[in-house]
Order: sequence, then C-alpha cells, then structure tokens
Amino acid sequence: MSPRMATLRRACTDFDVMRALRAGLLLLLCLWLTVAVLFPLATLAVKSLTTPDGTFAGLDNFIRYFKTPALAVSFGNSLFVSAATTLAAVSLGFAYAYALTRTAIPAKGFFLTVAMMPIFAPTLLNGIVLVYLFGKKGLVTTGFFGLLPFTLDIGLYGAVGIILAEVLFVFPQAVLILTMALSMTDARLYEAAHSLGASPGRVFFTVTLPGVRYGLVSACFVGFILSFTDFGAPKVVGGFFNVLATDIYKQVIGQQNFVMGATVSMILLFPTVLAFLADRVSRRRQSSMIGARSVPLVPRPDPVRDRPFFLFCLLVALAVISFFLVAVFASLIKVWPYDLSLTLAHYDFSGMGGGGYRAFFNSLKMSAISAMAGTIATFSAAYLIEKSPGMRPIRQAASFLCIVPLALPGLVIGLSYIFFFNAPAFDLFGLHIPNPANALYATMGILVLSNVVHFFTVGYLTAATALGQLDREFESVSESMGVPFYRTFLRVTAPVCLPAILEIGLYFFVNSMATVSAVIFLYSADIPLAAVAVANMDDAGDIAPACAMSVLIVGANVAVRILYGLATKRLRRRTQTWAGKE
Repeated sequence: MSPRMATLRRACTDFDVMRALRAGLLLLLCLWLTVAVLFPLATLAVKSLTTPDGTFAGLDNFIRYFKTPALAVSFGNSLFVSAATTLAAVSLGFAYAYALTRTAIPAKGFFLTVAMMPIFAPTLLNGIVLVYLFGKKGLVTTGFFGLLPFTLDIGLYGAVGIILAEVLFVFPQAVLILTMALSMTDARLYEAAHSLGASPGRVFFTVTLPGVRYGLVSACFVGFILSFTDFGAPKVVGGFFNVLATDIYKQVIGQQNFVMGATVSMILLFPTVLAFLADRVSRRRQSSMIGARSVPLVPRPDPVRDRPFFLFCLLVALAVISFFLVAVFASLIKVWPYDLSLTLAHYDFSGMGGGGYRAFFNSLKMSAISAMAGTIATFSAAYLIEKSPGMRPIRQAASFLCIVPLALPGLVIGLSYIFFFNAPAFDLFGLHIPNPANALYATMGILVLSNVVHFFTVGYLTAATALGQLDREFESVSESMGVPFYRTFLRVTAPVCLPAILEIGLYFFVNSMATVSAVIFLYSADIPLAAVAVANMDDAGDIAPACAMSVLIVGANVAVRILYGLATKRLRRRTQTWAGKE
C-alpha cells in the first residue's frame, strides 16, 4: 500500500471514529434527558393513576378531584387569574416594548434594565411587598398612615392580589418577547405605508400589529404558562382563593396526600403543555417572517408621540423601583406599622425558621453549581445537535428532549423527582430493579439537577442561536485537517461564543437563586435554601425577616448581573469586531 493510500485510509478511520464518538455522545445526551425528564414524569403519571396503597385506580383520582367542589374550583380560579394576568401584563409589555423600539425616547437602556428587575426576585417577594402596600395595615390602605386625606382598600387577599403580583412577574418576560418581535419589523413596509398617505392609526393596525402578531401570541402563551404555574405569589396573597399550584402544595406538604398531589400536578400540566405547543408554533412562524433583505426600522424623533411614551415608561419604571424600595424599607422597619424606626434586626435570622444565613449561602452554592453544570450541559448539547453532520434521527430526538423541560412547571418537576429519586427500586413486570438514582435524593445534587432541568431549554435555545451564527466552515476545515471535533470545540467554538456562554450561566444563576417551586419539595433540613426560607418565614408570620431574606436574594442577583455586565462589555465589543459586525 502506498503512503498516500495509507494516509487516506487513516484519515477515513479517524473520521469514522469521530463520527462514532459524536453519535455516542448524542445517545448519552438522550439517555440523560430520558432519565432526568421522562422517567420522573412517567413515575408521576403512574402515581396519579394509583391508590395510596399502590393498587391501580384508573381515572378515579381525577374524577374525585373534579367532584370535590373546593378542589375543582381551583382549576377555574387558575384559568381566571392566568387570563387576567396575561391580558394586563401583555398590554403593558406591548406599550413598553413599543416605546423602546418605535420611539426616540431617551434612556432606553435604563428603562429596559428597570423592566428586568422583577426577574431577580422570588415571586414570594411580590406578594410580601403587596401586603406592605395594600394589606390591612399597608401604606396605601392607611393613606400613608393618615398623611393623605384618603385611603384605598383594594381587597388584596384573593384574585386581586394574585393578579397584581403575577403581572409584575410576567411583565419582564412580555417586554423581552415583544421587544424582539417589534425590532424585527421591516422598515420598508412603513416607508410604503407613508408614501401611500396612510394615517398613523391605520399604519399601526395594518402594518405594526400584523407584523408582530406571532410575537403577541407567543407573549400571551408565555404569560399564561408563567402565571398558571406560579406558586409563590398565590401562597402569600391568595387567602382563601385557591389555585392549582397552591393545591399541590397543600396536598403534599399540608396533608401528605401524595397521590392527590400527583393528580393535581397532571391537571396542572395539561393546559401548560397545550399553551407550550401553541407558543412553539407561533415562534416558528414569527421566525419564518424574517427576510434576508429586511431593513431595520430606525424611529425618527416625534415629540407628539415620544412625550406620552416617555411619561408612560417613566411611570412604570418609578413603580417598579418604588416596589423594590418598599421591600428594602420594610426589611429595615422595627415593628410595622407601629414603630417605624430603622433597624437591622430582621437581618439577624438566628432563631428564625428556614436556616438563616446558612440557607442563603446554600442557595449561592447551589446557584453557582447549577450555573456551571447547566451551562456546560446546554452548550454541549446544542453543539452536538447543531454541529454534528448527519445522524438526523438521533439529533431530532435529542432536540425534542431538550425542548420538553420548557413545558414542565417547577412544582411538577419537584414532585416527580420525589417519586422517582426517593424510590429505592422499581417493580416492573415482576422484576425488582434497583434504582441507582436514589443516591441523589436529599442531596445538593438533586437540587442542582432540578434547576438544570427546570431551566434547561432556555439555555439550550440560547446556545443553539449563538452556534447557528457561526460559519460551518470551522468544523469542515477542522475535519479536513484531521483535528478532533472536541479540540475545535474547546479552542475555537467555545471562545468565540463566550458571551453567550456567560449569558447562559447568568440565567441559570439568577433563576436558581429566585426559584421556589422547583426545590420546595426537594430541600432537606440539612440543606436549607433562601427562597424556601422566605416561604417558611412567611408561613410562621415572620414577614419582615422574609422580606429581608428576599432583599438578600435580589441583592445577590443584581451583584452577579453587574459583574456579568462588566466582564462581557469589552469581550462583546472585541468579539463583534472580530466577527465583522461593527
């Protein structure tokens, strides 16, 4: 055999080895997601179809649920609250996003930053601050302790309080989605409309709204999912107005009725999955409307239009800032509302339930590990799926499994993990199969895993978007030179995508610090968590310490966000210059 043929044969062998290695890694990804997502869901579904003693019950649990008036009403309450929240939050979010993208108002960066602030806080804080504002002894309810000539009692506890808290929770998500949708509209459509003499109102209804209709639909479905599945706000200000999320908590924690908890979880999951599927369809159609020749719209100054929108954004920003200032103020008041002197006593959590500063530092540790593990998992998964040649069936299966977690509420993930990871073994078809995953139960590992799964899809989509912008020639040239794909990944792909990688890490950290629903069933007394401590202190009536702990969570997230901004500002500029975008 000639040296040339030997070299060619060796190159083909190396290519086959790399292809087999990619296929093996994709199969491992599918296996991991199956164990971490599908198996726990299957265990939850089986639990909902059995009796407490383990015998098969069919649909009896679901029938019993809907025949119990107090429980069945919760389903209608959840639908009502979610619909009202979605209508209010998306309307506000659209007006805010329109001001940021279609007007020439100043301080757009400031307004966008303020709009994102609620993302940094657990939704429990939304309810707690509303109590300080509109509760029986709230600032607004008492007319700022008699300083104003009027008082206002909105009847906070119940649907009103839940909707107000959820609007604050959903508003940032709506702004993000609608800002993206509005920024993608082709400026040529507006030029054509103006040349035809169309009025501003006609342009809005014939060009603007049709151009963002899929973005609006997506924002509505995302808002519905978030408010339908949220647990924190209804727990604090729900009163006797029950929703599905609080029903799950009461059934599992209050009554130790795990079977009914599983049943309610499946009921909670059904509308969420339908909304998720509709959202995916709308996002795909929105993306298909973006043409290669589209011209970005640059708004021209118009005082008649800009001044009202600037005033609107200013009022919303002041409301959000005031909301968080009330949280800080309430955490420093000695005895609300009788002694308004300032004190740091509420930041001394000794003697309080929930774990105090140990819980806070546990959350920092958990969030940091979740950020690292989640970033590695999502970016590696996106790379294998987006950059692997061929193997279409395996890649499609892996992509589907990466998308599934987005449809799962945190409470459903947490409860399904109890059933799956707490079982020492499974009896299947007469076989007694040990469960090796049981070793993770009641450890930091299961908390990290629940966070990684809970927020996996957004990180994966972010990574896939960043990787999609890279030229495929990187991999082609590397393969032609016999460079292993993992070396290309470490030396070229990861450094170029470093801004996106850091953004994914920030997303995992912030959400892991603030989440309650995904971990409230999984934490143990040995591993208390800050967000769960807020819930426990609220249950015990220690509202001010709960507010103080929430302020610490927000402070930690803001600090990490600032560090992220400082670390990536110069990096982004250098990367964009290198890529020829500037």
